[in-house]
Amino acid sequence: MSIFIRTFVPKFQIMERYIIQAEEGERELVEKVLTIMDEPLRELWRAAKVIYTGVGGINIIRTLQSLPREAEILNIGYAGSANFDIGTWVEVTEVRLNHPNVTYPEPKLRPTPILSLKGREIKSAICYTNCDFVLQSDYKDCVFDMELAFVAALGFAKLHSLKYVSDNLSLHAYHDLTHGVE
Repeated sequence: MSIFIRTFVPKFQIMERYIIQAEEGERELVEKVLTIMDEPLRELWRAAKVIYTGVGGINIIRTLQSLPREAEILNIGYAGSANFDIGTWVEVTEVRLNHPNVTYPEPKLRPTPILSLKGREIKSAICYTNCDFVLQSDYKDCVFDMELAFVAALGFAKLHSLKYVSDNLSLHAYHDLTHGVE
């Protein structure tokens, strides 16, 4: 009679967390977001590594392609909106590329909601990612950025996104608020 002893080794790993931003000029938004999170969530994200990708899809792919897909990502950044007031925080519930002159349907990608945000009013909205700054749109109750759809398309396990409305589709207003962040 043979006795086999097998050692049980639990398989768990600590999920890596990253805060993704386009530019260092968006850094102040991280502290603003952390103040609206409940304490346990705030401490998790305070320990996360912040990565600045640069603006646009190619920069996103170059910067994030080697991150583990099991990572949890929090995208915090500026976005424009046709009708949300400047200074409004938006939690993105859906993201897709925006091609104003093309009629084929874009995939709808869905970020994971952030749980445990304090009582501060945060709107929920679709984010349309563009390759250029949006100066006009008939779309309402949404925001426009230049990165999120590319981050979502990379397929991270959990992707969250909070956008700060920096302009009402005015490049001049964007530069005034952000002090020239490009």
